[in-house]
Amino acid sequence: MEPAARGKSHAGGVTRPGADCETRGHCGDAATRSPRSRAEAARNPSGDGHLRSSALSFVGGDHPDRHPPHSAPSDRRSPPRLPRDFSHGLPAGNGSRADRPDLSAFEGVDFSEAEHRNVIIIGSGPAGFTAALYAARANLEPLLFQGPEAGGQLVTTTDVENYPGFPDGVLGPDMMLKFEAQAKRFGADVRYGTVTTVDFSKRPFRLMVDGTKPFLADAVIISTGASARYLGLENEKRLLGHGVSACATCDGAFFRDQKLALVGGGDTAMEESLFLTRFATDVYVIHRRDSLRASKIMQDRAKANQKIHFIWDTVVEDVLGEKEVEGVVLRNLKTGETSTLDVGGFFVAIGHKPNTGIFKGWLDMDELGYIRTSPDSTYTNIAGVFASGDAQDHVYRQAVTAAGTGCMAAIDAERWLAENPPVEASETAETESRARQGSSTRS
Repeated sequence: MEPAARGKSHAGGVTRPGADCETRGHCGDAATRSPRSRAEAARNPSGDGHLRSSALSFVGGDHPDRHPPHSAPSDRRSPPRLPRDFSHGLPAGNGSRADRPDLSAFEGVDFSEAEHRNVIIIGSGPAGFTAALYAARANLEPLLFQGPEAGGQLVTTTDVENYPGFPDGVLGPDMMLKFEAQAKRFGADVRYGTVTTVDFSKRPFRLMVDGTKPFLADAVIISTGASARYLGLENEKRLLGHGVSACATCDGAFFRDQKLALVGGGDTAMEESLFLTRFATDVYVIHRRDSLRASKIMQDRAKANQKIHFIWDTVVEDVLGEKEVEGVVLRNLKTGETSTLDVGGFFVAIGHKPNTGIFKGWLDMDELGYIRTSPDSTYTNIAGVFASGDAQDHVYRQAVTAAGTGCMAAIDAERWLAENPPVEASETAETESRARQGSSTRS
């Protein structure tokens, strides 16, 4: 039976600043919130600092059928020649049972009627929406699943002042609405939904959305991002974007002439504390041990700065403030004594976690879970699968760099598809059937 027609639009079932980072949270547990509801919340925060959210559906209208290019334009660069490790179509790892992906979610699922798309983009935010924009303009008619938090981490922020083209700044939710609208203008199909399982063993690739809905894709672009690690305090979450931040580079300039607290003890914590001294009068570095994990050179730089003060053997018990951060409650781990530190902002620098769990066993990753890509490209170790944004960038983690890699991924996918014609699901099924019949005859 022929799979569902490809390339059709469908209805989408679909204060204080925060961080201008592309931490997308596609595979996390956050509740789904539309960028529009986040924009309204940023303009009108509730008295207790919570962001209001409402379920809004965006309906994408039908657009004319288009077809992908049959060959790459002669004046364009060909896809890079990949190292051997980045050109095969087998799962990453050494082949042991622990490395093999769990395909139990696909058992008994009928893909004969599954919607078949040229490109499926997993995750929203600057990387995902930019990939959708470029893929749509290349007539690839991409389908983007926004994940559990539509628009990514930028929808949790208020003012974004370091994205080019917005000289007066822009609200994070508003910026994501503009990204989404621009992608839709060229025919991108943007839907609510979370990709929960993938099968990259053969083309077309198989995906399950929300655990129940099957989809097929000739190429996949990953833009699931990375989530900042937080302490898990209730008021920390409530005041996120209202004095609580996980990105000093993004938000430090908003805290001029204030006292700030930062928790962490690694190189990132030292780097961010040093950056904050450009604006703050004092920076208090809170660490649970009596020594730092940071490299010697970073420790020396931080300890030599007169604005940085260390609070050892201490943890943060609570964040104080009604509408914005006013202080933190500290507890000394050796004495048990509690105290209050009055600060105007609280920064968390205890690392990030890439949202790449569903790709383990398929894609090559570093020890932290960031997807490895071939140099100067977004190619992963599986041909036809591309990674962009913070899911593969643990260095910069900025909205503008995420958008850049989203553009790269779409261009890489377009050129790769031009040289690798789509495989119909019916062809794959017929080939597998013949292989089984041949095996039975030989036996």
